[in-house]
Amino acid sequence: MEFKIEHQWNSLPISHEPIIIKLTPGNAGILMEVSAPFFNDPPAPPGESGKSFNGLWDYEVVEAFFLNGQTEQYLEVELCPHGQHLVLLLSGKRKVCKQDLPLMFEVSRTSTKWNGKAHLPWSYFPPAFDKFNAFAIHGSGVNRIYEALYPAPQLEIQKEQKPDL
Repeated sequence: MEFKIEHQWNSLPISHEPIIIKLTPGNAGILMEVSAPFFNDPPAPPGESGKSFNGLWDYEVVEAFFLNGQTEQYLEVELCPHGQHLVLLLSGKRKVCKQDLPLMFEVSRTSTKWNGKAHLPWSYFPPAFDKFNAFAIHGSGVNRIYEALYPAPQLEIQKEQKPDL
C-alpha cells in the first residue's frame, strides 16, 4: 500500500512535494519505506545515527501509528532523515508499555530528499490493529509544520486549536 501525505494537520494543503509512505507486508513483518523532502530543520538530533532516540518528535521526523481501536493499544514508529528512530508500544494515549524497541532502519539522503526503509516485526504490532495514520513534522519555532495523512476536518477544528503535540 502506498500513502501520500498532502495536507497539514488542519487539512490545509502542503506547499512541497508530498511525503510518500509505502507499507509492504511479509512473513516477518512490514517493510515501511519513506520518501520525503529533506528540510534539515531543525538540525540533526544529538543521538547516534542508527540508534533509538527518545524525544525524536522534536526533530524532523515521519511517524506512523498502527492502532487497535477497541483496546487502544498502538505501535508508534518514528523515522528521522538523520538515521535515528523511535519505536514505542502504547496502551491508551501516551501510556508507554514498551519503548526503544530495536529497529533495522536504513536511510539515504541528498541535500533535498531522503529515503528510509524500516523492517517492523509482527511481534511489535498490537493484536488485530485496525487503524492507521501517518504524520510528518519539520521546521523550527513558529515555522514548525505538522502534516497528516488523515488530517482533522476543517469544520471540526476549534478556534485557537493546535496540533496534538
